[in-house]
Amino acid sequence: MNKERKGKGARSGDSQPPDLRKERDEFLQNFSRGARLTEEFVQEQQRLQRRLGELEEENAKLRATLEADHAVRELLDKIELLERDKRELLSRFRDAERQSTDISERFQEVENEFANLANLFVASNQLHSSLSPRGVMRRVKEVLAQLVGAERYGVYLLGAQGDEVVPIASEGVPGERLAPLRVEGRLAEVLRTGGAFVEEDGSPADGGAAGPVAIVPLRVDERTVGVIVIFSTLTQKTHFDTVDFELFKLLGQHAASALVAASLFEQAERKIPGLEAFIDLSV
Repeated sequence: MNKERKGKGARSGDSQPPDLRKERDEFLQNFSRGARLTEEFVQEQQRLQRRLGELEEENAKLRATLEADHAVRELLDKIELLERDKRELLSRFRDAERQSTDISERFQEVENEFANLANLFVASNQLHSSLSPRGVMRRVKEVLAQLVGAERYGVYLLGAQGDEVVPIASEGVPGERLAPLRVEGRLAEVLRTGGAFVEEDGSPADGGAAGPVAIVPLRVDERTVGVIVIFSTLTQKTHFDTVDFELFKLLGQHAASALVAASLFEQAERKIPGLEAFIDLSV
């Protein structure tokens, strides 16, 4: 029995040995599969690293873009603020410009008013600065020529009969052509009402003897005693303005009085009246 077991055991131990080549191939296949898996893993890891790098780059770009957008927004906000400031400054500038224009216009008006007042003061002062009839008439001519701009004119006094005015002085008109004027038409109206006539249609430089451009009454104590007839003005004077009307009024109120006072002073041989002439003037 033991021998039989030993014989069977020997036969069992003598069975076909394992196929090492097959095992090697299987091992190599498994190793290759593991290598491939390792390689695939390495490739996937590399791909993920590249993707991570791309994502980090994209993230950096996005961060830079966001920062740029934030800077742009800040710049836009600053630009809007500057635009508001500019609009406000422009508005203030326009207001100041309008105020400056108004001030300039007002200043020009005041300057013109002062110039007009200066003309009136000079004219009034000139009329009463002489006590000789010729001196007074010379100053009347200066006012007419320099302040009014008259070029051709005559000064007339009412005749004894009251039907004509007689020339006593003239400028720009030859003496032989300046004859007495009959009291009629506009001249009669000026003598009757004591109001000046001024031709406001057309240029006063285009006037003529047949149609004077201005007739100014000469009055003494509410009484019209003569007229100043302006036939034409200098070429550069295209119209009469406010100061001219004031000068006409001043001449009408003061020229005749100055002439009468100077004539009486001449007749008195330039002697001042005695003290008795001035007593009780307050009554």
